[in-house]
Amino acid sequence: MSDDMRTSITIHRTVHRTIRTAFSLLLILPMLALSQRAEAQFDFGFDDGGESDFNDSRDRVTPRILLSKTSVMPGSDVILAVVLEIEDGWHLWPGPGPVGGGFAEFDGAIRTEIAVPAAAVSPFVLHTGFATWPEIHGATADLGDGPREYGVFEGHIAILVPLTVDPAAAIGTYDVSLDLTFQSCDDRLCMAPVDMVLTGSLEIVSAGGSGISNEDDAIFDTFDPTVFAKIRSGEKAAEVIEFDVFGFAFNVDVAGGGGFLLLLLVAALGGLLLNLTPCVLPVIPLKIMGLSAVADNRRRCFALGLSMSLGVVFFWMLLGGLIAGVKSFQSISQLFQYPIFTISVGVVIAVMAIGMAGFFTINLPSRFYAVQTRHDTLGGSFLFGIMTAVLSTPCTAPLMGAAAAWATTQSPGIVLIVFASIGTGMAVPYLILSAFPKMVQKMPRTGPASEVVKQVMGLLLLAAGIYFIGSGLAGLTIKPNEPPSHVYWWFVAAAGTAAGLWLLYQTFRVTKKAIPRIVFTVIGGFITTLSVLIGLTMTAKGPIDWVYYTPDRFAAAVADDKVIVLDFTAEWCLNCKTLEATVLADDDVVAQLKRADVIPMKIDLTGDNPDGQAKLLEAARRTIPLLVVYGRGGREVFKSDAYTPAQILDAIAEAEQGR
Repeated sequence: MSDDMRTSITIHRTVHRTIRTAFSLLLILPMLALSQRAEAQFDFGFDDGGESDFNDSRDRVTPRILLSKTSVMPGSDVILAVVLEIEDGWHLWPGPGPVGGGFAEFDGAIRTEIAVPAAAVSPFVLHTGFATWPEIHGATADLGDGPREYGVFEGHIAILVPLTVDPAAAIGTYDVSLDLTFQSCDDRLCMAPVDMVLTGSLEIVSAGGSGISNEDDAIFDTFDPTVFAKIRSGEKAAEVIEFDVFGFAFNVDVAGGGGFLLLLLVAALGGLLLNLTPCVLPVIPLKIMGLSAVADNRRRCFALGLSMSLGVVFFWMLLGGLIAGVKSFQSISQLFQYPIFTISVGVVIAVMAIGMAGFFTINLPSRFYAVQTRHDTLGGSFLFGIMTAVLSTPCTAPLMGAAAAWATTQSPGIVLIVFASIGTGMAVPYLILSAFPKMVQKMPRTGPASEVVKQVMGLLLLAAGIYFIGSGLAGLTIKPNEPPSHVYWWFVAAAGTAAGLWLLYQTFRVTKKAIPRIVFTVIGGFITTLSVLIGLTMTAKGPIDWVYYTPDRFAAAVADDKVIVLDFTAEWCLNCKTLEATVLADDDVVAQLKRADVIPMKIDLTGDNPDGQAKLLEAARRTIPLLVVYGRGGREVFKSDAYTPAQILDAIAEAEQGR
């Protein structure tokens, strides 16, 4: 297992257990207030003076490491036992996976978990995914729904983890470490959860050795030695990826039967949803109009659509190749972190927009016309597909972020396959439109109506071009740890407003029919109003006093035991701007972020921000937008790229309870 893989798995499990930590406390406290029976079962020990007896779980559990052998030769197999001696009358919540056995499962439980430390470097591998877990017993408690029997660990238990030694291991003595998380409860109260590191010692010798053999200990009786054969045959343990889309959460086990194929479908769906993001929407009408021009020739229409689709997939595979093969290339949107690239994209879009609107002509060098993205040629369609994919990278669609983040921890082949799936999903709508040209034949191709559509779309595309130019200039002029300039948003709003007003004016000039006038008046009014609101909203300071991230500021907030709401954003990230203007501007969210014990912190990746990039990788993501809520000790409580106000409020409450 590579160091990157270990780091990814450790981060994933840390996120999972910290969410559980805060969530369990959040759920238990309201139940205590509502149920006298729950109050009797889970008394948190608050005395009359308000002092809390919320002690550490390790007071009721004695953990240790026991190795089946303490001295082995290179290439050997060893069983590591995480032994937990639980005090009578107390129990631990079970490990990962369904509880089963007919036992109830408490959704807020802080489960018992093990993980290999991220920094562990040794001549052996701990296969935690193949661990043998203890038997689950029943414990009766009333958590507000009446007495129920919950699945728990009790008594003297052990988690058995297979360990394989590298055949080329050097002779010497090495530490064997595991991260352990657990929480102990009895029938009336729960102790504070524990995160700790257990360490043992393993000697690697050339032959013989004076080590101790514990293989006859009854602790190891439940271990199935055939597990080592499965490991050596290349069989994979369960590897679960968690997805959360605006509160709809599900898991995909990529190691299970069909799990990887399901992941590819999820990645493709994320790519499909990219077409609905603000980054891509402005160019979709361009392609529809291009296809409508050749809709009478079905074969040519399909060829052009296929060529564009191949351009989309090609760029996503190229992006995956860069991430897999170039160490300094670490995120999907990294190209837009170079202001010159962002400005260049904006200039190209602006030139296309002006040409499309047809208000006046710009004479460019002949070399430009040799590579322009014409819709009526295979090469032009292919380049247009590449441009469309490039424009999608500042935005992250739901489902895509988690799939891409997992892929980047895998082999280059897996990275390319997953990124090709994202590209395929994004390309599907264009392929369908080209395969069924009747869907675009009704688009006006000639006459005054056609010209009005082109002019309005050209102005909207110009607004997009100005946006990229402005965000690029903001990246060039931004000062470290300060907000970027937002003046360019007024120019974006002006272009959008001009599009809406032009549509209103031309509608009454071109047609006298009532229904078209009503429809396009509503559309023109909507565009105009939305553009003005964008200008006002994006240039306003906003209701939240953001603290701009530095490692020192984050560490200080952790030391002060603050709840930290960390928002990853950038001027070129339209999804980020949308979430900031809607979800994060919600009145209830703003009220929570203004509390003295909550720090709203922002990482702006508009310009060169290596500290911000490092924090994004630490959060096990490669894309933005991203919001992370931290509780006590900097523990991750919540993380999502597609979130709702209710989720943020719940996460802050969980983090507060965890403190």
